Amino acid sequence: MRLKQRDVDAIKTATCDVFGATATVRLYGSRTRDDLRGGDIDLLIEADVSDQPVWRRVGAFKDLLFRHIDEQKVDVVLVERGRPLSAFARLIAPDSIVIA
Repeated sequence: MRLKQRDVDAIKTATCDVFGATATVRLYGSRTRDDLRGGDIDLLIEADVSDQPVWRRVGAFKDLLFRHIDEQKVDVVLVERGRPLSAFARLIAPDSIVIA
């Protein structure tokens, strides 16, 4: 996994603050492979359902995250518990790495 510890800590903190203590965050994509370089940070977050729109929750997460790490390309796929997974979420989940 190619993330600095301070990035992992910031992701964990932002996830808990925005999505709650029961949320799970996984890293997927090129950053899971140590043999590659560069790439954006791809996150799959599983959280409880909320009355707030997904885009607002993801925006709040990124705002908080970028207070602690350098702003960069971060892709977030949010899966709300109890709702069907998208085809993309089903595709990426098996190869993802749990970080929080």
